[in-house]
Amino acid sequence: MSFMQSLRTRWQQADSLVCVGLDPEPSRFPARFAGDDDAVFHFCRDIVDATAEHVCCFKPQIAHFAALGAEDALSRLIAHVHAHHPGIPVILDSKRGDIGSTARHYADEAFVRHGADAVTVNPYLGRDSVQPFLDHADKGVVILCRTSNPGAGDLQDLMVEGRPLYQHVAETVARDWNDHGNCALVVGATWPGQLREVRAIVGDDIPFLVPGVGAQGGDAAAVVTHARNAEGTGLIVSSSRAVLYASNGDDYAEAAAQAALDLRETLNAHRR
Repeated sequence: MSFMQSLRTRWQQADSLVCVGLDPEPSRFPARFAGDDDAVFHFCRDIVDATAEHVCCFKPQIAHFAALGAEDALSRLIAHVHAHHPGIPVILDSKRGDIGSTARHYADEAFVRHGADAVTVNPYLGRDSVQPFLDHADKGVVILCRTSNPGAGDLQDLMVEGRPLYQHVAETVARDWNDHGNCALVVGATWPGQLREVRAIVGDDIPFLVPGVGAQGGDAAAVVTHARNAEGTGLIVSSSRAVLYASNGDDYAEAAAQAALDLRETLNAHRR
């Protein structure tokens, strides 16, 4: 099953728009993981198992694993999701962007080495930098559009032919790059007005990965109100720290599950 098919199925089966971001920071792990040589895998696995019933997908952030020398834990974690929670897709958050053979290797890194179902990419080198990812027709390609960080406007809001650059990105992806129907866009929760604008540009078929809910201050109700599609779906609303570190005690997994459930219910209250 392709990434897009899995995502649409999961929206319905789990009745959820929630994506749990997996950004391991060992300094924030509960004390029980002290001295555990495989703590990154074990902590993230426990979070996955606790929250799986409440999510539409998971999103591990590659830098958090790579900085710890834990790429093997990342691969095993994605394999664990596929084996124990089949049907829940995994987006590898790596924001890759390069050209030629380097881009092809980055695509292999995401889809072959780590076994991800989708990957985030940076479009600012143009289509040829994204094409190696697009060529994997069954995989999702989640393209940065209007991001949630405070400095996003430095470039993304620059006016080009009377419109901000991020709107050109959205239009280009929808019109020219989505031949296989495997594109999604990153549009941050901290900019609800831009969410509405981008949805109007691309229509109902392109999903949005929406970071910034929770620790970054994005409003969940505003996200759904401005960016859901006609079916009340079309969104992958990502929360990382607010779920992962809901508790630093022995109830860390239960607290994470409750945080994911609470976010699901908050989003669902505004879907229909």
